[in-house]
Amino acid sequence: DEVYGSLGESGAFSEQTPMAPNSPYSASKAAADHFTRAYHETYGLPTIVTNCSNNYGPYQFPEKLVPLMILNCLEGKPLPIYGDGGNVRDWLYVEDHCLGLLRVLQRGHVGEGYNLGGRCERRNIEIVDLICEVVEEYLPAAKNASLAKAGKTAYSQLKTYVADRPGHDRRYAIDPTKVESELGWRPSLTLEDGLRKTIAWYLDHMGWCELVSTEYQRERLGLVDG
Repeated sequence: DEVYGSLGESGAFSEQTPMAPNSPYSASKAAADHFTRAYHETYGLPTIVTNCSNNYGPYQFPEKLVPLMILNCLEGKPLPIYGDGGNVRDWLYVEDHCLGLLRVLQRGHVGEGYNLGGRCERRNIEIVDLICEVVEEYLPAAKNASLAKAGKTAYSQLKTYVADRPGHDRRYAIDPTKVESELGWRPSLTLEDGLRKTIAWYLDHMGWCELVSTEYQRERLGLVDG
């Protein structure tokens, strides 16, 4: 959804929305979409382009919001929240996204584009609060020695507001009407159920988390020293 730029308080990105990326990172993704379309138009390469809303779920690198908040909760570390926490994203569980991609491959039309969205808009601060609530279900704060060592009695006390990142779009929203009506795809999990599955997975795969974190210390990536 970053390829489309930013929205106001209403509306959603459709397949006809002009791309207007606001960061070099999102511009690189928009460029890939343009190259794909051009190869189809010029050489007849059989392509289909999909754009999705924010994914979350197993195996997501710890820099991203959901796994970062989960792991920092477990370890009693600060939960860094950009700006005022009011940035809005549409969330989609990764397995639902995979099923959407499969549906597009099976039934989609060559040369077309499809938006895969979760119809699940939340402010970042709401996501953090919900993660704190669900982590509490799996590992109560009173039983987390790391939290006690940090001098906290609740996961919500770890919330810390930090400077917003450059080019951070205020709101994204994906309109999945086309893929719903033409291909019959819809996400199967609610955000709450998806987060419960995700948190359970990370609790069961702490070895993987330690492995991928050997050289990554949960710092913000992509910064340019100047």
